[in-house]
Amino acid sequence: MSLMFIISLSGVLLLIAYHTYGSCLARWLRLDPDAPTPAMEMRDDVDYVPIEPKFLLGQHFSAIAAAGPIVGPILAGVMFGWLPALLWILIGSILIGGVHDLVALVASIRHKARSITEVVREHMTQRSYLLFLSFVWIALVYIIVAFTDITASSFIGVVALENGQQVKGGAIATSSLLYLALPLVMGLLLRYTRLSLGWATAIFLPLVGLAIWVGPYIPFDIASVLGIDDNQAHVVWDVLLLAYCFVASVVPMWLLLQPRGHLGGYFLYIALGGSALGLLLGGKSIEYPAFTAWTTPKGDMLFPMLFITIACGACSGFHSIIASGTTSKQLRKETDAKVIGYGAMLLEAMVAVVSLSCVMMLAKDSPLITGGKAPNFIYAQGIGNLLAVVGIPASFGVAFALMAFTTFVYDTLDVCTRLGRYILQELTGWSDRKGQMLATALTAGVPVLFVMRTTIDPVTGSVIPVWKTFWSLFGASNQLLAALTLLGVTVWLVRAKNARWAWYVTGLPTVWMYIVSVFALITLILRSFHTFGLADPVAWVGIILVILALLMLVEGCRVLLGNTPPAPPRAEPAVATA
Repeated sequence: MSLMFIISLSGVLLLIAYHTYGSCLARWLRLDPDAPTPAMEMRDDVDYVPIEPKFLLGQHFSAIAAAGPIVGPILAGVMFGWLPALLWILIGSILIGGVHDLVALVASIRHKARSITEVVREHMTQRSYLLFLSFVWIALVYIIVAFTDITASSFIGVVALENGQQVKGGAIATSSLLYLALPLVMGLLLRYTRLSLGWATAIFLPLVGLAIWVGPYIPFDIASVLGIDDNQAHVVWDVLLLAYCFVASVVPMWLLLQPRGHLGGYFLYIALGGSALGLLLGGKSIEYPAFTAWTTPKGDMLFPMLFITIACGACSGFHSIIASGTTSKQLRKETDAKVIGYGAMLLEAMVAVVSLSCVMMLAKDSPLITGGKAPNFIYAQGIGNLLAVVGIPASFGVAFALMAFTTFVYDTLDVCTRLGRYILQELTGWSDRKGQMLATALTAGVPVLFVMRTTIDPVTGSVIPVWKTFWSLFGASNQLLAALTLLGVTVWLVRAKNARWAWYVTGLPTVWMYIVSVFALITLILRSFHTFGLADPVAWVGIILVILALLMLVEGCRVLLGNTPPAPPRAEPAVATA
C-alpha cells in the first residue's frame, strides 16, 4: 500500500474536521470577533501582548507539539502496528484533543486569561483548586524529566546512516547551542530596534539553517572534552539542560520564549512540508505490519497502553496549561481561538501521522526496530530519507530532524518550568523575587534527582534510559491531566452556562480519558512494584497522582449534583445552551 495515500487521506480527514466540527464548536461557544480579549484589555507588552493569529499559531504550535507527537506515535506503532496508532491519532485529535484545547483556551479568555486551575477554583471548590494545582505541578515535573533525558540522548554518540554517512551527537549539540543564541539576538533586536518581525524571520531563519550546516564542522563532544563515557555524558547533558530550564523560565518572554517559539514553528512547518514533498515524489510503500499483537512481549496491552503512549498528537492535558497559561494572554480576537486551539491540535495530529510514517516505511526486522533505537533517531532517519528524495543530503536531513526535535523540546522545557514556578508561587504565596527563584529552583531541581538515578533492567542487567522509565507514566499522567481539564470545563459549561451540549462534547471525553488514564496508571504502578520493589519512587508518585485525580473527580461530581454552593456570577459572554 502507498504511504502517500494514507498520509493524504489523514490530511483530508483532519481538514474536513476543522471546517465542520471545529466550526460547530466555535458556534456553540459563540466566539465573538468584536468581544475584547484579555490581550487587548490588559495589554502590558510583557505578558499580555496581542499577536496576529499567523504568528501566534507558530508559537502555540511549537510549544504544544514538542517531542510528544514524535515519540508517542513511533513507540505505539512499533508496539502494536501502525493502524491502531493511526486510528487513535485521528479520532482522538478530532473528538477529544481538539475539543480539549479549544474549550480550555476559551475558558481562559472568558476568565481574563487566568489559568485553567483558576477556572476550576471559581466553578468548583477551593479543594478542587488545590488538588488540581498539586497534580499539575507533579505532571510538569514528569514532562521535564522525560523530555530532558530524550533530548540529551541526541547530543551523544553517533548516528550511522544507511548510506554509510554518520551524524555525530556533538554536531547536534553545537547546532543546538547556536540555535539557542539566535532567538536571544532576535529578541533584543525586536525589542530595541525598529526591526519588524517579518524581516527578523527572513534574517534569522536562514541563520538557523546555517547553524545546522556548521554543526558537523565544530562538534561539541562533551564526553571527549571531560574525558568521560557516553552514559556519564548523558547525565551531564541532562543537568545542563535543567540548568537551561532554570535560566529560560525567569528571563522575560520577549527575550527567549516568543522569538524561539516563532522560529520553532517554522521547523514544524518545514518538516511537515518537506516530508509531504518527499512522500509525494518518493513513492514510498508501507512495509511495517498494520497490526502486530494485542499484547507486546513485555506484557503491554493495547488497551490501555496505546492511549497513553500516544498522548500529544491525539490528546494532551499539557496543552490546556499552555493554552490558559501563555496563549490566552496573546489572543487578539475570540474567533482566533478556533485556528489556535482546534487548528493547532489537528496540525499536531498531522505531525504525529508523519512521525508514524517513519515506522510504516520500515520492515519489521529493520535494525532501527530490532536494535531498540530511541524514537528521535527513528524519526530523524525517516525524515532524512524523505528529504533525500528532494535532493537534500541525508546527513543534513537527519541533522535537521534531530535539531528540529530538540527545538520542539526546548519550547516545552522552559514553558513547563515557568508554569511550574507559577504553580508553586500560587500554592505557597512566594510572590517576591526570592520566592520566584526558589520556586523555579524546585521545579527545575527535583527532576535532577530522577535523571541522576540509574535503573537496571532486572532481566537483561542493562541500564534503562530515564526517558523510557518515565514515558509511560508521563503519558498516563498527561492524559489524566486532560481528564481533569475536561472535567473542569464541563462543570463551567454546564453549571455556569447551562450548555447541555457539553454533557456529550466534553463530558463523554472526560469519562473516556479518566478510565483510560487511571487504568493505565494502576497497571504501571503494579508493574513497577513487581519489577523494582516497593522502594521505587516513580510508582509512589503514580499513586499520589491517582489519589489526587480521584479526589478531584469526587469534587466534580459533588458540584454537578448541586451539593456545593453555586459559583459567583460573572459578566462573561454567553455560550449556546443546546
